[in-house]
Amino acid sequence: MSDLGSWGAEAPTSKVSTADTPWSVAKLGQTLKDFIDRLGYIWIEGEITKVSFGNNMFASIKDLTAEAAVDIHAWNLAKIDTAIKQGDRVVALVKPAFWPKAGKLTMQVLEMRKVGLGDLLERIEKLRAQLAAEGLTQVKQPLPFLPNLIGLVTGKDSDAEKDVLQNAKLRWPEVQFRVIHSLVQGDKAAPQLAAAIETLNQDPDVDVIIVARGGGSFQDLLVFSDELVVRAAAATTKPIVSAIGHENDRPVLDDVADLRASTPTDAAKRVVPDVVEERRQLDLLLNRIHQRISNQVNGGLDFLAQVISRPILANPYTFITQRGQELAISLDRGRNAFGNLLSLEGHTLAHLARQVQSLSPQSTLERGYSVVRTANGNVITDASTVSSGTKIKVRVSKGEIGASVD
Repeated sequence: MSDLGSWGAEAPTSKVSTADTPWSVAKLGQTLKDFIDRLGYIWIEGEITKVSFGNNMFASIKDLTAEAAVDIHAWNLAKIDTAIKQGDRVVALVKPAFWPKAGKLTMQVLEMRKVGLGDLLERIEKLRAQLAAEGLTQVKQPLPFLPNLIGLVTGKDSDAEKDVLQNAKLRWPEVQFRVIHSLVQGDKAAPQLAAAIETLNQDPDVDVIIVARGGGSFQDLLVFSDELVVRAAAATTKPIVSAIGHENDRPVLDDVADLRASTPTDAAKRVVPDVVEERRQLDLLLNRIHQRISNQVNGGLDFLAQVISRPILANPYTFITQRGQELAISLDRGRNAFGNLLSLEGHTLAHLARQVQSLSPQSTLERGYSVVRTANGNVITDASTVSSGTKIKVRVSKGEIGASVD
């Protein structure tokens, strides 16, 4: 009837139906709905991974330890803490429901509040915000290139202590440490850690302080978010390095430290230079300096040889002679240009004089023309403007004749 190859020798059997008498999809949906409805209301606990509030609430809750998550929603926010945000640990009263028509499972929330770890996270975030507002997370001191004495605060006989000491000495065998052992978790750890940090800060020989601890759970590392420890670290005048847990761990101490190291091993590498690498860099720089000096000297010698070979040094007067010849040529050119200009302008002036002379009224009179005027000097251009007996004056080339109109 069916291919059983993928199931091995025998196919799985159903207790409620067969291939000849299968359920309908509607019956399956209704059966699931009836079963889920019998669950009623359920309290669940988890961490909010995403949440959005409006008139309603939509969110997702994931398990605290396993890879599991469910989507939730609420239509009534009366018993929902609207201050809940991503990362909060919550307990919620939910009502599972299955909708056969769409084949969809929903989780309606009737009540939800923060508890336990969420409260701790909220206090930690408030402390972060307060420290930032006080400016304690912005100012960072530079680490010394090669510290004479390194202060180390860590657990006694811990892997973190071994990692820091061994890796530091591998990089710089002469490095010196002053180690103060302290509890690194529990209620009594915070005062001891704060006291150790203050002691190292007051030691004039200590150049930098490392606070180190290996990995652990969130609760194990809570002491490094304690306000007493954090403020002791923020108050140090020596640079302080936080090397707590692993890369993903982020206690509040990381915020106020001058350097955050991902692990204790990383702290040793960041604080102590590698003697082999430094020697290699020193040799490289020395070679570069020698090469640059050699290039400068050789370049200077080449330039000096070029200068010596120039004709000006063979005959210092060559420059003056050349400039004298150039000056004589320039003077001749100036004289010729000025003479040509004077000649041209003389011809132009003579031509203009001839033009002016040809246009002169005297020249017209000399050709036999005359100017007739009335007794009061007005020029007569129309014969109809004078009458018989009118006294007139006639201007000829040489002199003037008095007359009257006949």
